[in-house]
Amino acid sequence: MKFENKTLLIFDLDGTLINSALDLALAVNYMLEQLGRDTFNEEVIHGWVGNGALTLVKRALSGTREVDENLDEAYVEKALKIFLDYYEKNLCNATVPYPHVIETLHALKEKGYTLAIVTNKPFPFVSPILKGLDMDEIFALILGGDSLPEKKPHPQPLLHVCERLEVNVANAVMIGDSKNDILAANACGMDSVGVTYGYNYGEEIGVHKPSVILDDFSELLEYL
Repeated sequence: MKFENKTLLIFDLDGTLINSALDLALAVNYMLEQLGRDTFNEEVIHGWVGNGALTLVKRALSGTREVDENLDEAYVEKALKIFLDYYEKNLCNATVPYPHVIETLHALKEKGYTLAIVTNKPFPFVSPILKGLDMDEIFALILGGDSLPEKKPHPQPLLHVCERLEVNVANAVMIGDSKNDILAANACGMDSVGVTYGYNYGEEIGVHKPSVILDDFSELLEYL
């Protein structure tokens, strides 16, 4: 199949465009060390990424993907501050674009598509990472997980981008690696692309029925 009449492409960031797992793991383990707690290997932390910084910190403090609902609120706030302060200073030490991402994004832009980012990562971190990876001139609009009252899997961020860029939902596609991306798209009737290489908690992306599934980012060009 090929998508028809699409003008706007909305991308997730972590796990879709960039592999930031190692930098996030380093920040999580730094936080845990400062609190005198046991650290975790990168693969374990990798499975906790995708729902924003606060959820990541709560999962690390719980030691599991299922958040302990009895965590002390003040303790969580202290941990979150340690995590964010460290991560802010170490955003791009080991973070890299996934294979074929930059050349594919440029090719899509040259074809006339408008490109945007909707991520659950806190907004202040997004631009410095894009700048550090020479990706900062590509996107018309960027939303972080704290940009609006709701974040993915709620459809609000996708609808907001369409409204701001004056594009009908039917003319947009959401591209992401996790169920949050696909569920947000499904909730507003938007076509979606799921990539298989990101952070989907060990779950097959096809479970949530994206319009298309890709193993390599460059395959996107075959559908547009």
